Amino acid sequence: MRLFVGLSLPDDVRALLGPLKGGLPGARWIEDENLHLSLRFIGDVTGGDERDIDLALQLVSGKPFDVTLAGLGTFERRGRVHSLWVGLKKADAAVALHDRIESALVRAKLEPEHRKFKAHVTLARLKNGSAADAALYLGSHAGFKTPAFTVNHFTLFESHLGHLGAQYVALADYPLVG
Repeated sequence: MRLFVGLSLPDDVRALLGPLKGGLPGARWIEDENLHLSLRFIGDVTGGDERDIDLALQLVSGKPFDVTLAGLGTFERRGRVHSLWVGLKKADAAVALHDRIESALVRAKLEPEHRKFKAHVTLARLKNGSAADAALYLGSHAGFKTPAFTVNHFTLFESHLGHLGAQYVALADYPLVG
């Protein structure tokens, strides 16, 4: 099974992201039900490892915090735009939660994540993405921002990859209590 840890988005926030879907050639837009903020990609694991991961995540503590999605950007690989994302305004609390999750998973004997964490929600993946097209798109949505919403838990997801794309199934929620 293929796992990751993330934050689900409230339905009203997902609805605000809907109008952003369009106007970028070559974009494969993420389905509304799959929109989330990834905190840690885990990858393929066995059943025994899943239990260890669950136990480690149960020990992660933290207080609820507010999140505002704001600003759009892209990720590039080898000079090509491959993903479009919306970022977080004041991402400190999300970064701190990521760091606690990362520490718990490393204590559970998972390999540490080597990439620097960037708090974001992926909106689209691009095949043969043009930097010029992406720049025009980003410019036309420069002022995007959602109202703040409260994060009171994080989730362990299973990702099923199929010919119709990925399907994400929530396996467990872990509360953040103040």
